[in-house]
Amino acid sequence: MSTIWTIGWNMVKRTIGSRKGLLLHIFLPGIVIAGIIFITGGFDSSAPATLLYTNLDNGAGGRHLLAELKSSGEYKLTERPDEQAVKESVIGQQGVAGLLIPQDYTSQLLEGRQPQLTIYELKISEDSVLLKLKTEAIAGQMLVTADMVKGAGSVDPAVQYAAILQQAEQHNVSSVRTDYDLYPRQTLGVITGMTLMFLMGLVTSSVNQITDDRRGRTMMRMFSAPVRAYEITLGNFIGSFLVGIIQIAVVLVLGKWVLRYDYEVPMLLYFLVLSAFMLVSMGIAATVAGLIRNPRNAGMLNALILTPTCMLGGCFWPLSIMPDYMQKAANFTPQKWAIQAVDIAATGGSWNELWLPFAVLGLMAAILLALGSATLRPNEAGVSA
Repeated sequence: MSTIWTIGWNMVKRTIGSRKGLLLHIFLPGIVIAGIIFITGGFDSSAPATLLYTNLDNGAGGRHLLAELKSSGEYKLTERPDEQAVKESVIGQQGVAGLLIPQDYTSQLLEGRQPQLTIYELKISEDSVLLKLKTEAIAGQMLVTADMVKGAGSVDPAVQYAAILQQAEQHNVSSVRTDYDLYPRQTLGVITGMTLMFLMGLVTSSVNQITDDRRGRTMMRMFSAPVRAYEITLGNFIGSFLVGIIQIAVVLVLGKWVLRYDYEVPMLLYFLVLSAFMLVSMGIAATVAGLIRNPRNAGMLNALILTPTCMLGGCFWPLSIMPDYMQKAANFTPQKWAIQAVDIAATGGSWNELWLPFAVLGLMAAILLALGSATLRPNEAGVSA
């Protein structure tokens, strides 16, 4: 056992014992993930979007439209004096969009016509699209109400129409919300995927160090010490795993306690998920290092294993947008199960649901470590040795 820890500690010193190693494997991933957290998760997505508007209508229609948008709680209304001021404010990115309510908006509704609302946007966004849909829905309801007032033959339809709209703003009849946001935050998937990608980067480092030992006959000398093949494999496995644990700790400390990002997942559970994924990554490293005899082939590791599995496992986009056959193939990638475990935890899932992704990750790690021990063959030198 002491031999395994000696090999493992030597792997740790070789990986992060230099400035270059610390920068490449510890500080760089932490800084990049912190930057992604700052960009994608460093704001409150639940805050209302700022809507710039100018109301040229003197009737009840324009007032009712603005009242409904405000009562939805999704927009912070900011008035501008005229159309030109709205355009300039949108160009200055003072709001997500600008809304222009034309003159005679109410009178056109009472005449049975649907007046055109003008929406200004600097770029198409989710907020601006939802604004268009919401204004169209409110305008459609007002047109139906106007037709009813017109058909009733009221003496003063404008007054009757204003009274009905004012009563509608009371919302005496409303719906009950049943969606309590019990789904993982979208940015959490991006942050988790990027973290997994950087953790997979340790695979390349481990494979390169093992192939260097093979080429320099260091592994052959260890094997003749005597040290068994599985001890060499376990030593390299544990050393790289310890480096991964340090990397995970740095990323979580920066995100949780420095940037104050709410992962919506218990930190211990999130740490366990990433650690389980790291076990599988080191299993991949052990297996690949055992199969590679020519050090030049190690450069193909990113193109053939790391990048494809990250893409297939959902690190860059949701699995739901991929074809069915690719979603089935994703079951054989550890990234898919790690992200699934985080999603389950973020939605309040218990260990009754979490046991499956953890079991799959543990099984993958055990199989890959066994394959690595069987294929390592430390008594053989590298091709270029």
